[in-house]
Amino acid sequence: MPLPQILPASLPAFDAHASGGAGGFGDLPDWDLTDLYPAPDAPAFPTDMAELERACAAFATAYEGRLGQLDAAALLACVQEYERIDVIAGRLMSYAGLRYYQNTMDPERAQFMGNAQDKVTTATTPLVFFSLEFNRLDDAHLTRLMAENAALARYKPVFDRMRAMRPHQLSDELEKFLHDESVVGASAWNKLFDETMAGLMFSVAGEAEELNLEATLNLLTDPVRARREAAAHALADVFGKNVKLFARIHNTLTKEKEIHDRWRKMPSPQHGRHLSNHVEPEVVEALRNAVVAAYPKLSHRYYRLKAKWLGLEKLQVWDRNAPLPTEAPRLVNWAEARATVTDAYAAFDPRMADLATPFFDKGWIDAGVKPGKAPGAFAHPTVTTVHPYVMLNYLGKPRDVMTLAHELGHGVHQVLAAGQGELLASTPLTLAETASVFGEMLTFRKLLDNAKTPAEKKTLLAGKVEDMINTVVRQIAFYDFECKLHAARAQGELTPDDINALWMSVQAQSLGDAFEFMDGYETFWAYIPHFVHSPFYVYAYAFGDGLVNALYAAYANGMPGFEDKYFDMLKAGGSKHHKDLLAPFGLDLSDPAFWDQGLSMIAGFIDELESMEG
Repeated sequence: MPLPQILPASLPAFDAHASGGAGGFGDLPDWDLTDLYPAPDAPAFPTDMAELERACAAFATAYEGRLGQLDAAALLACVQEYERIDVIAGRLMSYAGLRYYQNTMDPERAQFMGNAQDKVTTATTPLVFFSLEFNRLDDAHLTRLMAENAALARYKPVFDRMRAMRPHQLSDELEKFLHDESVVGASAWNKLFDETMAGLMFSVAGEAEELNLEATLNLLTDPVRARREAAAHALADVFGKNVKLFARIHNTLTKEKEIHDRWRKMPSPQHGRHLSNHVEPEVVEALRNAVVAAYPKLSHRYYRLKAKWLGLEKLQVWDRNAPLPTEAPRLVNWAEARATVTDAYAAFDPRMADLATPFFDKGWIDAGVKPGKAPGAFAHPTVTTVHPYVMLNYLGKPRDVMTLAHELGHGVHQVLAAGQGELLASTPLTLAETASVFGEMLTFRKLLDNAKTPAEKKTLLAGKVEDMINTVVRQIAFYDFECKLHAARAQGELTPDDINALWMSVQAQSLGDAFEFMDGYETFWAYIPHFVHSPFYVYAYAFGDGLVNALYAAYANGMPGFEDKYFDMLKAGGSKHHKDLLAPFGLDLSDPAFWDQGLSMIAGFIDELESMEG
């Protein structure tokens, strides 16, 4: 595989935090994409596309077949030119992709992105040789070159990640074919999924007009149980009508991945993700096993408690994210949301609030819910020479404030890591969730400290527990579902009922005996974008939550110089392995007991909630 892949990496991955709908929350900001390009018809866009084509061809002419002959200075110049090309391609695709996600139903935007993707893929095909040829360099030779040149040695983490793929790379010709073919493979199915999801409308009983996916999912947190139930049935009805299409998308993508993995001699469907995350499979397995073993003391126990609070014998799926009966429904306007998050950031370190300010003031956030806008939320780093952009679907719920804290954490991380340059700034997914979840934790602790009544404290604690269960338990259940899906697809084509059964097997196990599952819930796998866009992405959320719990404990216990160590960790981007990155905090993810520490924090919050019952 090439250096951090130019084309796929240029499009954002959706976050686990989703909201949706519309309302009067003050002036919600829109993106100002002019820092990327002034307009889609601006001359700078075709000029950059032409430069990309020229530079890629020149790169291949200059270096193909010659990497082994380069001295240290020449190899450094080669890597730096690759990095410059990466910035051009990333800028082009970031602009096209972000415009598209603002309105996926706009044919012009879809065409613009599709054409850009085709051109970038074609232009960058001459670069495919680079990682293949680089990985054929002798280890001793490369080590000697890095010893001679400190600037070249800086790129060692990138080289290590590339060379981890050596056992799995194919012939030069096949790699070029797969690169060219990518626009009609996974990429095309991803677009079909996105456009289908954005176009779905839901007739919810009692609602005056049809709602889109975001607005319907938002009703699952409504204080009125009948509205939550109506939304759940509307979701099930539409997913059921479209389940054959979603099953086809999953069958195709999963089979394509199986073919690629088989040719690359990957030992498991998950292995490619572990390699890209620069994390050992045994570390992920330890995380997964620790979370599954903790289901009874976390989700099972909490949801029994919630059923009691709601006065129900059994919870239905539409009760999972219901507000507590004691919770006073309220909407948080945008100004208050901004103040809440930035004050929490500033209380930790004023530098963090300063880094967040331009997101609000310079059009780096697109917050409103609009027709055709992609669902969910993300922070996209674009390229290190510009700045990140954050997408939200803000509805004024307290959880939307936490989503803002989460995505701004990503944004701050991306701004700080940009100093590493394009190839070293990118952080593995497992560590990319650190700053986002830490931002949430800071915001939650600030709100908890300011709680005026026991009822308010209980509401905040319960909300945080539910967020942590959604981040840890739910995402590991998703990971198990994906593992089962890929294993089953390897044996043959899956019917919608086959996929439904896999989904329900993990739902019952993870949520516990407090739940009954309505008819139709078996199709709810269909709307999770991670399964389509980024196979096995989901464990990164649980990884990040466990890591942040340990980091926050070190901070709360008064570790000397914690703030500076934290900023140094974010500035490092992808330039260090997780062991080196976390050593200053005394943390070691390879310790099997590590994950239990983070899970104990969640259990402790549930203990506190149980004690309030008395």
